[in-house]
Amino acid sequence: MVLLLLTLIMSLSTAACSSGNGEKNNEGKANNGKAANASATAEATKAPASADEPGWKSDTSPITFDWYLNFAWFPNKWGVDPTSQYITKKTGVDINFIVPAGNENEKLNTLMASGKLPDFITLGWYEDAVKKMIEGELVLPLNKLADEYDPYFYKVSDPDKLGWYTQADGNVYGYPNASSSPADYEKYGDKYVSNQTFVVRKDMYEAIGSPDMRTPEGFLNALKAAKEKFPDIDGQPMIPLGLHEFTATGNDSLEQYIQNFLAIPREKDGKLYNRETDPEYIRWMKTLRQANQDGLLAKDIYIDKRPQMEEKIAQGRYFAMLYQRTDFGTQLGTLYQQDPNKIYIAVDGPANTNLDAPTLNGPAISGWTVTLISKDVKDKARAIKFLSYLNSEEGNKDLYLGEKGVSYDTIDGKDQFKPEVFELMNKDRSAFDKKYGSSFTFWMLMNTNITDQWTPKSVEPFKQLEDWTRGKTHSISEFDQIDPLANSPEGIILAKVKELRSKTLPKLLMASSDGEFDKIWTEYIDKQKDLGLEKVQAFQQTKYEENKKKLGM
Repeated sequence: MVLLLLTLIMSLSTAACSSGNGEKNNEGKANNGKAANASATAEATKAPASADEPGWKSDTSPITFDWYLNFAWFPNKWGVDPTSQYITKKTGVDINFIVPAGNENEKLNTLMASGKLPDFITLGWYEDAVKKMIEGELVLPLNKLADEYDPYFYKVSDPDKLGWYTQADGNVYGYPNASSSPADYEKYGDKYVSNQTFVVRKDMYEAIGSPDMRTPEGFLNALKAAKEKFPDIDGQPMIPLGLHEFTATGNDSLEQYIQNFLAIPREKDGKLYNRETDPEYIRWMKTLRQANQDGLLAKDIYIDKRPQMEEKIAQGRYFAMLYQRTDFGTQLGTLYQQDPNKIYIAVDGPANTNLDAPTLNGPAISGWTVTLISKDVKDKARAIKFLSYLNSEEGNKDLYLGEKGVSYDTIDGKDQFKPEVFELMNKDRSAFDKKYGSSFTFWMLMNTNITDQWTPKSVEPFKQLEDWTRGKTHSISEFDQIDPLANSPEGIILAKVKELRSKTLPKLLMASSDGEFDKIWTEYIDKQKDLGLEKVQAFQQTKYEENKKKLGM
């Protein structure tokens, strides 16, 4: 992502989601180097570690760590590409990735129930399992490992991020990737972009006069004009508007995405604000209801999942989408290769009555994932030293640029990807990952603020979408990690509220009139109260205030 977490995630997830990858647990590889592990541990404790020198250099004997990634879509193996081979040769560390074949939560719950975890664990910071592993004493405090084996960890770690992830017991158990603190915003904020966009198919949009779609009237008229002028795309019905998929908990497009486009505040006077009760939000939900009544919302949007959407995006069947740009990067690249005029471009979409600019989500201090070290790790010293290496500028450069002379070189006085490497990266990300393995094919500890110095300028068709979000991207760090654990009383209530929302959203869009919409809406708000929403809101308010203190706000 330029320095953009979300562009990177696009590169990774779009290539990965199409892979259909199953579980990767190479037992032979996991056993490799075990004979050296005992001696390696003894060697690591002989001399006092230095806070100024990379600890990993003290021992580069062969060792293999099992690394669990809680992402079923992750398709890559360590050691088959030049970048991971280079890092193993340099550090002595080989990695055996373990990836769930199906449901991530089921796999992780099974591992936790066994009481024995792989050496490293990487998962979304938002997963309940993070707290469960800490409370179950299944993972080790990184700060204590650093104190004992590798004080260099502190030199390469951000104090703000360590503070953010410090638990009630004073320990830090996980370190984030792609994390940006408020201080980072002061330094890099003008370069940050969001992945939240409203896009239209360029040729169709221009053919109907490039209309202003910020108002309900302009929005509906544009959808109608596009449908009338382009009823079919290569013999199949055109879909006027695309949204994120409807899930068991709701719909991203109809919740935070459109609320951000309408610049609805998250708090008012120090109190968290229930954004879905805002009049601007209700006004636009009624606009979408009208779109459905007018035949401008295809049945596809209610039932399609991401694979079906990707197929239809690649066919150019949508006129407009309120959608995460990083989720259709591969398809956008394909369309661009076929015809640069048939790509999707970002334009000003739904806006509030004042036509204020959107307030889009940007990188936050929580990051994307956190990486933890298991209590069962086969070598504590090597583990924390390797984590420090990956987290350092040196490690980030190795993982981003790869090996010099292979995937990058010094060109015009600057370290940068070789032209043919950069071309393949933009043309076929999956092939790039396998052939080179750089540009964060392995993203577990990626620090996008560090790698910005080597990041090439974005190229079309991706550049236009990124540029549109500049200046509209904001930090939401203080609103992270405010939800209760799923098995807590408040968490159980929140799960029921989300389930209610997921069932209500389609009903609101399919209401036959504004009067019926109002009836469904009133029942929805009343049911939320009956479920105990106020208890959840009180919990979230407390967490929000704690977050502000952590961030010095």
